[in-house]
Amino acid sequence: MDSHTGHPRRWRILGVMVFSLLAVVLDNTILNVAVKTIADPVHGLGATQSELEWAMNSYTLVFAGLLFTFGVLGDRYGRKRMLLVGMVLFGLSSLVSAYAQTPTQLIGARALMGLGGAAIMPATLAIISNVFPYHERGRAIGIWAGGVGIAVAIGPITGGLLLEHFWWGSVFLVNVPIVLVAVALIAAVVPDSRDPDKSGLDPVGVLLSIAGLVSLVYGIVRISDLGTVADVSVIVPSLAGLAVLAVFVWYERRIEHPAFDVRHFRNPAFTTAISSVGLVFFAAMGVMFFMAFYWQIVRGYSPLESGALVLPFAIAQLIFAPRSARVVEKYGAKAVGTAAMAVITLCLAAYALVTVDTPIWMLLALGFVQGTAMANLMPPATTAIMNALPREKAGVGSSMSNVVRQVGGTLGIAVLGAALSAVYRNDMEARVSALPEQLRHAVSESISGAAGVAGHLGPDGARLMDAANRAFVEGIHWAALGSAAVALIGTVVVARWMPGRTAPETAAETAPEAVPPVAPKAERQKAVV
Repeated sequence: MDSHTGHPRRWRILGVMVFSLLAVVLDNTILNVAVKTIADPVHGLGATQSELEWAMNSYTLVFAGLLFTFGVLGDRYGRKRMLLVGMVLFGLSSLVSAYAQTPTQLIGARALMGLGGAAIMPATLAIISNVFPYHERGRAIGIWAGGVGIAVAIGPITGGLLLEHFWWGSVFLVNVPIVLVAVALIAAVVPDSRDPDKSGLDPVGVLLSIAGLVSLVYGIVRISDLGTVADVSVIVPSLAGLAVLAVFVWYERRIEHPAFDVRHFRNPAFTTAISSVGLVFFAAMGVMFFMAFYWQIVRGYSPLESGALVLPFAIAQLIFAPRSARVVEKYGAKAVGTAAMAVITLCLAAYALVTVDTPIWMLLALGFVQGTAMANLMPPATTAIMNALPREKAGVGSSMSNVVRQVGGTLGIAVLGAALSAVYRNDMEARVSALPEQLRHAVSESISGAAGVAGHLGPDGARLMDAANRAFVEGIHWAALGSAAVALIGTVVVARWMPGRTAPETAAETAPEAVPPVAPKAERQKAVV
């Protein structure tokens, strides 16, 4: 394959990669609309709130913890092979999830799904980077990102349709035909690629990355479970995870063949792009997650209707993400990235003005504008990350991008969720003093609990839900302001450190494949000293 012209079937391969990613993205969004049904003791598994949380968290822990590892394994043993392994694991575990008989079985099957997803996600982007030449990579990644945006939107709609006509397991069973078709297409169309350097695998570095990421993500998801950051089960694993990751960086700087050459962080384009990905997902995912509760509980829409309300965001992604590369070529990464981050900041801040009865068209327009801004930020940032690394390390680059995206989004949901819960709880505790203690706890703990209690209180239930809705919206306001503040930091980072219009041209001339080799161990230790 010519590095200047790319693979002759590259556009067909891109279509297969987008389709292969569909199952992973669909699963994450479909599950959000199925949790109530799974909790039903008659129509579901009778899962408790804690079991439902772990059905989601078990996937997140394994997925985030092994993303980097599978990127390394794909570079060494073949990205097509890792993609096929991941698809088979994901399909089999989806089948097991669909027919789980207990919440514990579902939690275990979801962990296996996370294992498959961790193998799939970095392989798709690595293969795209490998088959496309440098000058077409931005457009290809834009199309890939647009496909992800569409999958995010059709997930809730698909979940709503399935739950209206079938049993709860259908939201997992739908993955199986997608996986079967994807495996056939991958085997027939996608070429294999790997790092030609047969150096050591760096098992210590890989194990450190797994331990650090799993510990950090566990601490983060405990924030969601507890609704607070001030708990030993949050603080200890989070700090331990950060410490292990610091050891990982220290170790990688001192060995001859690291799993990831940390010198890449000296590249402003790489560091700024990966920072912007983490910051924007922290800021945006929290608000998007809580708006799902706003649509279904505060506004009373069905899962299918609330899924359809996300379409403007997805349509914007589909329209503008494939065109983002041309916009960057015309105006430069710094200008486009700064403008996109600024618009995202304003959109997130605008959610602080949302009320219980805000006109729907305003929220749909806000979603479209936010989707447009993210479509002009994420593909160029991802392209900058992939272009900063040599082609043979595409799997590692893809996994780094996805690790930051996953950790940032999980942290955003957890931290902003804790803030929202604190505001909601403080507001409701003063309003439910007349209720029995058990009911008072359920109502003040979450808006879902308030909805459950209100359904048994007759006329008094309407007044209770009116107070709960207002308290929840007040919590959204504070979460929105927090997310906007984080997005503003991202705007400053991009405006200050993202290279301008000349960066892509310079990179193209030097060729990303020509990154200098890692220095011998003795020389690297001198450089560190």
